[in-house]
Amino acid sequence: MKFRDIPYQRINLDVMKKKAGAITADLKNAKTYEEAKQAFLHWQEFIGRVHTASSVANTRNNINTADEFYEQERIYWNNADPVIAELSQNFTLAMLDSPFRREFEQEYGSLYFENAEIELKAFSPVIAKEMQEENELVMQYDKLIASAQIPFDGKLLTLSQLTPYKQSADDSVRKAAWEAEGNWFEQNSATLDEIYDKLVHLRDTMAKKMGYDNYIQLGYYQMMRNCYTKEDVEKFRQAVLKYIVPICVELKKEQAKRIGAEYPMSFADDSLMFRSGNATPVGTPDEILANAKKMYHELSPETAEFIDWMYDNEMLDVLSRKGKSGGGYCTSFPVYKTPFIFANFNGTAGDVEVVTHEAGHAFAGYTARNILPLENQNPTLESCEIHSMSMEFFAEQWSHYFFGDDAEKFKYSHLASALFFIPYGTIVDYFQHIIYEHPEYTPAQRHEVWAKLESDFRPWLKLEGTPFYEGGKGWQAKMHIYERPFYYIDYCLAQTVALQFWALIQKDRSDAWKRYLALVKEAGTKTFNGLVETAGLDTPFGDEALKTIAEAGQKFLDNFDTANLK
Repeated sequence: MKFRDIPYQRINLDVMKKKAGAITADLKNAKTYEEAKQAFLHWQEFIGRVHTASSVANTRNNINTADEFYEQERIYWNNADPVIAELSQNFTLAMLDSPFRREFEQEYGSLYFENAEIELKAFSPVIAKEMQEENELVMQYDKLIASAQIPFDGKLLTLSQLTPYKQSADDSVRKAAWEAEGNWFEQNSATLDEIYDKLVHLRDTMAKKMGYDNYIQLGYYQMMRNCYTKEDVEKFRQAVLKYIVPICVELKKEQAKRIGAEYPMSFADDSLMFRSGNATPVGTPDEILANAKKMYHELSPETAEFIDWMYDNEMLDVLSRKGKSGGGYCTSFPVYKTPFIFANFNGTAGDVEVVTHEAGHAFAGYTARNILPLENQNPTLESCEIHSMSMEFFAEQWSHYFFGDDAEKFKYSHLASALFFIPYGTIVDYFQHIIYEHPEYTPAQRHEVWAKLESDFRPWLKLEGTPFYEGGKGWQAKMHIYERPFYYIDYCLAQTVALQFWALIQKDRSDAWKRYLALVKEAGTKTFNGLVETAGLDTPFGDEALKTIAEAGQKFLDNFDTANLK
């Protein structure tokens, strides 16, 4: 079924309560494992319908934030979220207390129950009101970002549509674009501060209502951290400073020299990898999508089947339009056993990353679509990002399909950017740890924290001279800080694993793909560390992984012929 043909109907809360209560009662009253399993399968079907309806409403609202019907439906589901969470918690408690738990574990694995125990620590009905308020604030942020209409080049542009100008090889155009974006954020900075201030205090209140010292522990439970701790993340930060920041500093000095810029660089100069311009996709959006289909047919039989499904059923919306929410993501509709890709093409290399990164998520979702329980279809989010970030590297072989003569430029900048990203992603996560440890901080103090972290982890950047960014406010442009606390370190951990796949690809592409496919097929049946072990790779929490990728990346880039990439 095509996405546009998927029927949508709001599920009434009273109906949900009645159905969920009946299924939970059936589970509690089961006299045999077969009866308990039947109740379990009924729950899977029920919660799949709920998640599908919610996801369809949210996606259609993101596609057109001006659509009043789906705006109201998104508000409805935002308000329904804590109710659904409570119903799910009641069923989870019944599963944990079931006399047939051992039989369930034998059939579906023990991780389902381990995660269920964490889930109980992540929610309580006492925070239902705060969860609704949190959703409302996140929606305010989304709507503000989507409303941006920035006058530039004789047009009114969204933030996404401004991006190509921010990467222009023309210094004056590029600088003006950064200033135009900075001015828009600066004009809205007070509102963004206000929204975030409310979110911080709201989340702190939620944590304390549940008996935690601050939001960090609750945030970790909400992210389903099931195999590493805050202390492990702290070790990762130190390894980033030790191994990744130094190589990035040297690469950034080379970049400054290559483009004729001062070092440290301004944000505008930092965004230009080559004096002749960054790698830019060739062809129309339709041609990019057609080449993606060709690529996935050549990559493997599994990816060929997947991409045909996505295109035939129109399970993607990738063009940037007025009123469309920013960013990109992959979601799913469990009833129809399908993933869906949402993105905003803007004429940059990011368009290609959509059909590799987001398609990596979608491929994993498609591969796992028949797994039960639904909770086992997806691993925790840092593992999901392995799927996407690694797919980007497997797709590099087909760079010429998307970039033509710029293919070598793309390969160089893609690897370099993967390394540059790790310090930035670490900043985003570190910033949130500090802020939630100190919810009393003022907006000005938060900006000071961000500026200090920038100087430690990205010393190649000069904050002065770019509106908004020079005030240490750049974090306000990062959606995840508002919407998904503590998510961003997942990208860094996954990038560390993905770069290990990249190193394997250089040695034996076939072996690398077999390992990747083995990891993907495990879906959510193993923890992050377990999945990394399945692929025979190192976890990011010791020195070894970051040291390995730093050395491999440095060697590759040092030997890369950039003579014709000026």
